[in-house]
Amino acid sequence: MFSSFLIKYGEIGVKGKNRYIFENALMNQIRYALKRCEGKFLVHKAEGRIYVDAESEFDFDEVVDALSKVFGITGICPVKFVDLCNPEELKKVILDYVDQVHQDKNKTFKMHVRRAHKSYPMDSMELNASLGEAVLEAFPSMKVDVHEPDILLTVEIREKIYIYSTVIPGPGGMPVGTNGKAMLLLSGGIDSPVAGYMIAKRGVKLDAVYFHAPPYTSERAKQKVVDLARIVSRYSGPIYLHVINFTDIQLAIYEKCPHDELTIIMRRYMMKIAESIALDTECLGLITGESIGQVASQTICSLACTNEVCTLPVFRPCIGMDKQEIINISEKIDTYETSILPFEDCCTIFVAKHPVTKPSLEVIKRHEKHLDDCIDELVKTALDTKETIIVSYDKRD
Repeated sequence: MFSSFLIKYGEIGVKGKNRYIFENALMNQIRYALKRCEGKFLVHKAEGRIYVDAESEFDFDEVVDALSKVFGITGICPVKFVDLCNPEELKKVILDYVDQVHQDKNKTFKMHVRRAHKSYPMDSMELNASLGEAVLEAFPSMKVDVHEPDILLTVEIREKIYIYSTVIPGPGGMPVGTNGKAMLLLSGGIDSPVAGYMIAKRGVKLDAVYFHAPPYTSERAKQKVVDLARIVSRYSGPIYLHVINFTDIQLAIYEKCPHDELTIIMRRYMMKIAESIALDTECLGLITGESIGQVASQTICSLACTNEVCTLPVFRPCIGMDKQEIINISEKIDTYETSILPFEDCCTIFVAKHPVTKPSLEVIKRHEKHLDDCIDELVKTALDTKETIIVSYDKRD
């Protein structure tokens, strides 16, 4: 029945003279998403609209699922289109459409005709009345409701005639790549994949860094993070995941610094390293999954100490959420079950029994001087030996 989809978008429509840039970015993201689907597709613009036309056999549900992961799309409309025809022939097309698509005829409906083709012999109001009357006569159990109809039967008369009545929700947001690139500090927990998803939804391309601490963390912990990046990449596009061996830095901090400050000092060096990679890869900011007060390292005082080492902006989209709100999003984007797998990341290995919750920046910096004899070399080695994995999601995953 359907071989095309009309793609609806929201914010892009108010971008004025720059609108075409966002439309082109959205089309590129749609093409990327459809690569994991069976079949060939033409993604194109026509008269201010974006369409996806299937050029071969395809799996309808698979295509809808792929499109529903593309930021910038607010609605996916399966469309039937026919060549321009006279009003009487159009009535037959509409009745055939209603009969095939809406098996349950005990519904209310509203006709919504848009006549962009101004030479068509009837105007929109006349077509609304004529086509609506034909539906009522053919299907007596259907009733008109112009305020809250069960079915909004839309007919657009352009270079062809497009008919649709279903709008499948998209994720909204902005096309990835239209707002620069940022570096996500990705752990194996629940929060950071959600943070990456939320920032990507605003059009930001993601790179990511993961701090690995062998032998204290296993290869399964690393694979868990790769799997999380792969799930997020369904929405964000390919992610360059930089894996940093953090073991020696952690051990040095553990040996030379007060144990109640371990988490804060480790976090400061993670941010320094992440920013170094970000600057080398043209990222414009850092992204973390921190939420105020969730753990000792996420109090206002602790966050202030962490931020002090950064020159780039740090985006924390989860900052005002409670844990359940973050979990709800992680379940929606399918990262939750992976995040709760019992493989520890490096943050949980060297946790103090009584971590400081109101650290003094002056005291923290004084205690970091205990690392002066080794830390620069350890950071350089960590950066020189980093592993970079290109992570993307395809139909085999």
